[in-house]
Amino acid sequence: MYDDNNIFAKILRKEIPCKPIYEDDKVFFFNDIKPQAKIHILAIPKMPVTDYNDFISKADNEMIKYFFDKINEVAKGQGLINSGFRIVTNNGKDANQEVPHFHFHILGGENLKGIK
Repeated sequence: MYDDNNIFAKILRKEIPCKPIYEDDKVFFFNDIKPQAKIHILAIPKMPVTDYNDFISKADNEMIKYFFDKINEVAKGQGLINSGFRIVTNNGKDANQEVPHFHFHILGGENLKGIK
């Protein structure tokens, strides 16, 4: 069950400030407040979905493609396409998902060898 009071829901409602990278009516990308790499962006759909499984079961194919296309566009805009980047999502408690709103971490801007 989706919790409307999770931190990302509050960020989407503009109750908590952040440093936006990209936003439209379907997705929101912003800088992580505890970056694990030189570039660390959070990518979230504007759907009330808790995790990857919830997103895949509720989003239609068009939305799924749109979300991944936007990840690629943002990575390109950050200059990460040629140097490389990592996208990571944690799905559920055992994966240490901290925020119950589906999201990807986009990490790059440096060699990620020692970064998890």
